[in-house]
Amino acid sequence: LSSVLRTAMPDASFYLWARVDQHGLSDSEFARALVADYNVVVLPGSFLAREARGVNPGTGFVRIALVATLAECLEATDRIQQFVSKL
Repeated sequence: LSSVLRTAMPDASFYLWARVDQHGLSDSEFARALVADYNVVVLPGSFLAREARGVNPGTGFVRIALVATLAECLEATDRIQQFVSKL
């Protein structure tokens, strides 16, 4: 995914945080379109944090949970890459 989204492998987690706002969509718009068009569910980062002093630190990110089988995770990454390439 790092070729299409700014993300890196986590040190000790099964979540990837991907920056998506550079693609012209908010994190919630990105998540809604991805599930509608490619049947892949990610969570908007803004849903996971609270706004403080006018800033929500999750805004512009999506959280990808790597909890399915390896084959399903790889299929999802292929679908995410296809989705991003069409933005």
